[in-house]
Amino acid sequence: MVELMHKVAVVTGAASGIGRGLAQRFAQEGMKLALADVQTDPLEDLASALRADGAEVLTLTTDVSKADAVEALSTAVYERFGVVHVLCNNAGIVPAARFRPIWEYSLEDWAWGTGVNLMGVVHGIRSFIPRMRAAGGWGHVVNTISVAGLTSGANAPIYGTSKHAAMRATEALYASLQAENSLIGVTALCPGVVLTSISDSE
Repeated sequence: MVELMHKVAVVTGAASGIGRGLAQRFAQEGMKLALADVQTDPLEDLASALRADGAEVLTLTTDVSKADAVEALSTAVYERFGVVHVLCNNAGIVPAARFRPIWEYSLEDWAWGTGVNLMGVVHGIRSFIPRMRAAGGWGHVVNTISVAGLTSGANAPIYGTSKHAAMRATEALYASLQAENSLIGVTALCPGVVLTSISDSE
């Protein structure tokens, strides 16, 4: 059993849904939190509530589809806390009208969906894992994938495609860390339908 008290957790997509739930539970465990989201107001509302309950919280408005934004998040977290123990690459979106045929989605939809759902995970890996490895010791990465990353079908093709790719990236991260006997573990979180606002992303 790992003692989480006073350890540091980073959560992207923290303002709502699964990310909000992760942040709240980590706070209950006594962790220090770095929370990121593109939605500034709900992110700050969450942070205020957690601080009122005694949590130490750093927030940063972050678009995870942008490499420089995630790098800025990593830099801010390490400047504030000096270490990261748990990294949750959780931010995700679903382009609207997800029951359309695949050929009706615009290139902008594809760029947005893969930018957040796949590249958000990639950027998190690139910006945090080298620093976590350099620090040594225990750590864990949780990439929020989805059951959509394990199944197929016509619905939500951009979401499903990006989640399949994010799963493959997660598997590669796990294999690479295992190969060097790292103490950093990796989990692919694959929930089914969860009551969140992800379908209202746009």
